[in-house]
Formats: sequence, C-alpha cells, structure tokens
Amino acid sequence: MTTAEPIQRAGARVLLVDGRERVLLFRGVDPGRPEVSPYWFTVGGGLEPGESSMDGALRETREETGLRLSAGDLVGPVWHEVAEFPFEGRTYRQPQDFFLARVESWPVDTSAFEEPELRSIDRHRWWSVSELERTDEAYYPAELPTLLRSLLGSGS
Repeated sequence: MTTAEPIQRAGARVLLVDGRERVLLFRGVDPGRPEVSPYWFTVGGGLEPGESSMDGALRETREETGLRLSAGDLVGPVWHEVAEFPFEGRTYRQPQDFFLARVESWPVDTSAFEEPELRSIDRHRWWSVSELERTDEAYYPAELPTLLRSLLGSGS
C-alpha cells in the first residue's frame, strides 16, 4: 500500500554514455511490490538537503558506478521531468534534472551502494538506443530512446 500524498523530493539523473554510444542502466525492483516485474533506469536518485542538481548528479554517479566526474564532465541539464513512483510502500514525486556524461568505457563498481540499492538493484547493463527500442523490458524514462537520439545523433 502506498501513501495518499506523495513524498516530495528533488532528484538528479545521469545519462552515462560509453564510447560505443550505449547508456548505462540499472535493473531493479520495488521490494515492497515483489509481484511487479523488474525495470531499468538511469544512474541517479534523490538529492540531499541543500544539494544542487549538478552536485547530486556527481555524487550519485560516484556512489552508483565508482566513476569520479567533475562538473566539467557533465552536460546539462539536458532534460527535466517530474516522476511519480512507488517504492517500499511510499509514493514519491520527484522533479529531476538529467545530465549527459561520456566515458570511453567504465568497469562499473557498485560497492558503494546504500541499503535501499542493495535491496532493489540486481544488475546493470550498457544499452544501445536500438536495443532499447526493441526490448520488451520496462525502462524509465519512457522517452529515453528519443532523448538519446537527440543528444547522440540519429545513428545511435
């Protein structure tokens, strides 16, 4: 069961793209709703009190992938959305900025995952735009292929 009024929090997300023009996504589930199928999502999450979107994007990238970026490595925000989603019996309403970061390659290090991530994320994968367009698996945001094509060019 989810709360009636969503919990308001701001977020930052990162479209981390490798040299093969693939975006890094994590696969997770809502531990509070084990009957719901897993879904894929970008690097990022909620901001800490007083934290800017840029600082949150840098922190989340470091915590979730082990990659230490600087503000100069991020482009954006390149997109903004307001996501509303349930997680562990609560509903969140999260205005969030998306940034773009490019790396040639990166061996993802999830050793700094916090407890909620350990309970909910079971894998990661680099996805091409065409793979996203062909998959039957759920991913968020739904506009991700269109957004990536506009940022990377139509050949992705």
